[in-house]
Amino acid sequence: MASKTKSLCEEKIVPVIERMGYEVVEVEYAKKTDGMNLTFFIDKDGGIDVDDCEAVSKTIDPLLDELNPTDDQAYILNVSSPGIDRPLKTDKDLKKHLGKEIAVTLFAKQNGVKNFEGELVEFDQNTVTIKPLPDKKGKQANQEQITLQKDKIAHIVPIIKF
Repeated sequence: MASKTKSLCEEKIVPVIERMGYEVVEVEYAKKTDGMNLTFFIDKDGGIDVDDCEAVSKTIDPLLDELNPTDDQAYILNVSSPGIDRPLKTDKDLKKHLGKEIAVTLFAKQNGVKNFEGELVEFDQNTVTIKPLPDKKGKQANQEQITLQKDKIAHIVPIIKF
């Protein structure tokens, strides 16, 4: 049921949101503590605020009522920003972060290391290449660049500095 609901929403609702000028980062239909939740994570240049979420919610709510993607099962509709520290999942996400600092976690250790931090210098269909960050004393790591296989990566997140 969850995959059917998600697929229907991706096919019928996501294009409506995109025509409003937003990127739909993810559609999630999952059980939470308050019951089933249908969540649309949206983004745009400059970020998302509560007014954006409200505008999208008001637009898609009647469309969802008509579409009935949950076959009359009760759910809570959420429209949310994915957050500034959201995982980078797509090539579009990676392209936006070229030249920026990222943290990469592997499923299993590679040469005894599971976590990497560095500047994203390039990526392709199969790999992500980072330039290691200097250590806390400002000393550059010995290895100039590290190339990691995408299928070995558990997740990639931007490094946020305030």
